[in-house]
Amino acid sequence: MSELPPVVLQPVRIGVVSVSDRASTGVYEDKGLPALQDWLGRAVRNPVEWVPRLIPDDRAVIAQTLRELVDDAGCHLVLTTGGTGPAVRDVTPDATLDVADKEMPGFGEQMRQISLRFVPTAILSRQRAVIRKQALVLNLPGQPKSIAETLEGLRDAEGRSVVPGIFAAVPYCIDLIGGPYIDTRPEVCEAFRPKTARRVVIEA
Repeated sequence: MSELPPVVLQPVRIGVVSVSDRASTGVYEDKGLPALQDWLGRAVRNPVEWVPRLIPDDRAVIAQTLRELVDDAGCHLVLTTGGTGPAVRDVTPDATLDVADKEMPGFGEQMRQISLRFVPTAILSRQRAVIRKQALVLNLPGQPKSIAETLEGLRDAEGRSVVPGIFAAVPYCIDLIGGPYIDTRPEVCEAFRPKTARRVVIEA
């Protein structure tokens, strides 16, 4: 068992970024930010301080936004949606690498494994994950349904996990880079930690 002391859940600051030329100019309603906040709001038990951004598909703008969210706003976790395909204007992964201290390739590999259960074109996705300073930055798909599937994973008819979602590994990753202890609601997503890293959560 863990010998770590109990913990009172602290606020976690999460940056959510929707990357879309048309949504950012008002051509259509953005659905990426609501989808991210809806799922994370249901999954995370900590108080969440949201830092949302709606920006165009521009590599320099994306990179600057990610730097600002981590360096200035102090986000512990940043999730982007949109711009991860092979089209000319799909530059979110490239901008993400521009600001990276370390790349975390396992997240992108798992996202593609989940999406390939539904569409063969998932192999065209270029989603990445990186660490910048004290924050984990994740590129997610653009569709709300795919965002939830990627984060939560896939379950069978009895509710048992068939393919793990990527968010199960996020809280422990945040632990390892010096962020706050994040607890999750197991009915949405059960965070995985080694026994030696688990802590008793005290309600504030």
